[in-house]
Amino acid sequence: MIFMNSFADLVFNSGEDAEGCQNITGGRAQGGEDFSDHVAGQRGVPRCEAEQTDEQLSSEISKANVICIVYAVNNKKSIEKVTNHWIPLINENTDKDSRVPIILVGNKSDLVEHSSMETILPIMNQYTEIETCVECSAKNLKNISELFYYAQKAVLHPTGPLYCPEDKEMKPACIKALTRIFKISDMGNDGILNDNELNFFQRTCFNAPLQAQALEDVKNVVRKNVIDGVRDNGLTLKGFLFLHTLFIQRGRHETTWTVLRRFGYDDDLELHQDYLFPFTLKIPPGCTTELNHNAYLFLQSVFDKHDKDRDCALSPEELKDLFDVFPYLPWGPDVNNTVCTNDQGWITYQGYLSQWTLTTYLDVQRCLEYLGYLGYSIVSEQESQAAAITVTRDKKIDLQKKQTQRSVFRCNVFGDRGSGKSGFLQAFLGRNLVRQNAINEEHVSYYAISTTYVYGQEKYLLLHEVVPDIDVLSDAELTCDIVCLVYDSSNPHSFEYCARIFKHYFLDGKAPCMMIAAKSDLQEARQLYALSPLEFCRAHKMPPPQGFTCNTADAPCRDIYTKLATMAMHPHMTQADLGSSTFWLKASVGATMFAVLGFAMYRMLLKQR
Repeated sequence: MIFMNSFADLVFNSGEDAEGCQNITGGRAQGGEDFSDHVAGQRGVPRCEAEQTDEQLSSEISKANVICIVYAVNNKKSIEKVTNHWIPLINENTDKDSRVPIILVGNKSDLVEHSSMETILPIMNQYTEIETCVECSAKNLKNISELFYYAQKAVLHPTGPLYCPEDKEMKPACIKALTRIFKISDMGNDGILNDNELNFFQRTCFNAPLQAQALEDVKNVVRKNVIDGVRDNGLTLKGFLFLHTLFIQRGRHETTWTVLRRFGYDDDLELHQDYLFPFTLKIPPGCTTELNHNAYLFLQSVFDKHDKDRDCALSPEELKDLFDVFPYLPWGPDVNNTVCTNDQGWITYQGYLSQWTLTTYLDVQRCLEYLGYLGYSIVSEQESQAAAITVTRDKKIDLQKKQTQRSVFRCNVFGDRGSGKSGFLQAFLGRNLVRQNAINEEHVSYYAISTTYVYGQEKYLLLHEVVPDIDVLSDAELTCDIVCLVYDSSNPHSFEYCARIFKHYFLDGKAPCMMIAAKSDLQEARQLYALSPLEFCRAHKMPPPQGFTCNTADAPCRDIYTKLATMAMHPHMTQADLGSSTFWLKASVGATMFAVLGFAMYRMLLKQR
């Protein structure tokens, strides 16, 4: 039977002969009447073994979303056949892990004065797939509408995925889903839902706030039934789970299902793909993806929620707590070598936002998935987490207009093995050589991302170390905003690789390039190449090689990264402009000034928190 054109309901009759089937499918016999006469706007699909082969019955069972087994309340053999024949037949043709819900229908109740419930209850307790039992009469229309209501409810709001009747408790998958919902709704991360959080939850799921008295009534019910269900006048996770168990036990499955579906769950209590991936973002060539202002505000609130000790860094325990709403841990140990950390190796606030920025830039679909786990669309009251993403305009337009609104710039770092590329990436995160030597080789990252200032504007600079293989560079490894060519100034053979890479891939001048003379603290060696690095740069109208070392007592100097970000942000500038000392002086002074100002504001916000 098709309900609302969305699912099928299969009606069996457990009578002994075709005449018994007619009680359901047509005509009048022994006071019975056709059920389909009373299904307004719905299509009945009654089945009887006397009229169909086993193959036909099996086929219909496999298509059904809910099955109604009809027995005659005045026929003992009819009741026995429910367990002897129909339920085994149904179970044979359905998957054990996803049983089709069954409704037992006791027809012809107008012919007897007693109820068959005493006989049926043991059957219901034995088979968990039985949702309910309805006694009815097709002759006088008793409970006919109720029958179809429960059949429809069994499909839209099934008990099976939520509750185990034998154990009289919710199933682990349901508890896990509701726990995630509780954690998302617990904005203060204090383990309770206060009145404001409960009201927000109520509006989110049911589009109506709870009155003060209704809130108090709910908490009183929990207080009477659950120890520690209410704490500090707020609902604990234990109390939250109890309420949903109570809803289910009282036949109000729709309440729990409404909550689950609002938070993205499907009928199998898995987050729906349409929730995690609202749609596929099409990124045109020359465009990139970034988080917008509202997304950063949301992520900041998530950070604040879990930074319990207010040290502006996430300890391993705090990070684990943050990702508790995920089905898996999304960040591995390499992330700690991709973004800024404190002296203890914990991801800082800046590093946290940087990692989100990196994920958005490299894999926007993964970012949408992560935001879905955090409940972005619900907490931010957006249609979906796609509202958090900005697709930048084509880079060609930026070049034409000689300005850009981008906030993230990619720098691909090339260099031969041992040239100092990895050290260059780690130095951007404030790590000198001593700290770099403590990094576990198994947790090395080929990315580093942090912020820098360009003329007073905070921008993200993403450094990507490219594996040194000239012949197999992909388009992705060549696509960037600026190219950084690193050679070991103490190794006479190191510069040749950079020269070959430049002449092979970047001679066309589509991307600005900068040469980095790494390990400048060591004795400089004469490079065994036709041109010296300085002559090479002059010949190809590049800025002169920039000396760099990470062998410092404190954090390495960041001026070089400001220069890279500035070149990436202003690719239209001529090499003469980039070679001007005045140009770099303005950029460095501006970066220093705004870094100091930013640190002062950071300290002020920390005190306010």
